[in-house]
Amino acid sequence: MRPYQANLINAIILIALGLWAFLTNMDGSKTQLIAPAFGLVLLLMSPGVKKENKVVAHIVVVLTLLLFIALFRPFMNATGLPKMRVGVMMFSCLVALAVFIKSFIDARKNKAAS
Repeated sequence: MRPYQANLINAIILIALGLWAFLTNMDGSKTQLIAPAFGLVLLLMSPGVKKENKVVAHIVVVLTLLLFIALFRPFMNATGLPKMRVGVMMFSCLVALAVFIKSFIDARKNKAAS
């Protein structure tokens, strides 16, 4: 999987599951919009990642890592379906981070070889 694909999939998952949580929860908590907001930012940065812009790629990795860390508390406090939604978002972030880190390592190896 390419980094821009991982970022795109992660962004769509964050937006979809975050909006689902917000729209189905009746307490009206605006904090449930954090994941979709991050997803929207990541989605808007996808063209830069696809063009292999290093600065944009590093910003995406930092934002993804921050969101992954921020999702720990909701995951620990949730039960049932909300726990599953947060778990899927966390897994999506983790996979995207792994793809990005692998691409950074591969780029460094290619640079050293040439």
